[in-house]
Amino acid sequence: MVSERFLRISRFIGEEAVESLASKSVVLVGAGAVGSYCLEALARSGVGKLRIVDFDTVGVTNINRQLLALDSTVGKLKCDVGAQRVHDINPQAEVEALPIFANSDTFAQIFEGEPDLVIDAIDSLNPKCGLLQYAYENHFQIISSMGAALRRNPALVRTGDLMDTWGCPLAKQVRANLRKRKVGRGIDTVFSPELVVYQYKDPQEEEQNDFNEQILDRGRVRRVLGSLPTVTGIFGLTLAHLALEKLLDTDFKGEMAFRPT
Repeated sequence: MVSERFLRISRFIGEEAVESLASKSVVLVGAGAVGSYCLEALARSGVGKLRIVDFDTVGVTNINRQLLALDSTVGKLKCDVGAQRVHDINPQAEVEALPIFANSDTFAQIFEGEPDLVIDAIDSLNPKCGLLQYAYENHFQIISSMGAALRRNPALVRTGDLMDTWGCPLAKQVRANLRKRKVGRGIDTVFSPELVVYQYKDPQEEEQNDFNEQILDRGRVRRVLGSLPTVTGIFGLTLAHLALEKLLDTDFKGEMAFRPT
């Protein structure tokens, strides 16, 4: 018997599919601008077991685009805030918060327990490539988000195999990096081919004040990239939609209606 809170989903995809989602185990790596919206949709779809991996805390500059970022959550671990939000949505869900950095020392912990799906929402190149390589070599099903920052057109967001992506500078870097690691096809992604024209400031030129998002990422200063909550949110929801298709081994692509003449 499907819980009343998921009634509208069961009426659309059937009780068997909803019960299947309740039995699935998903690992989300990265609970920021893209990952937080992905997490929200998975929780509201009734995914039964979620592991949230993110070592970062909520900052004031996250509030413009990250679902977990509120005045009341500033300073708290994103994985802890995410776990609490999932429990508020679905008290029956099993949620694990892992405040760790994704690298070769932690991959075994991240993938522990043979999850049905791993979702990469990392915004740093080396951890992203390492995670994707580990999944590929160990035969875990994984999907990945490419660059969402600096995009303006939500209609250009799409999905496809990583090796077929185009127009995304991050995807180009990831492809090249993974090919050197002997990683091939089979990793589906969310990406946008929108042309990005942007003059990066050198990290040392960024103004130093309390509202600056410049942070140290494992000893390296990261550049500050502009982003819209609408586009990053659509990336996250599209990533969640792709996840549901993978978990249910189906797709929800409807036929386009004919335009009346």
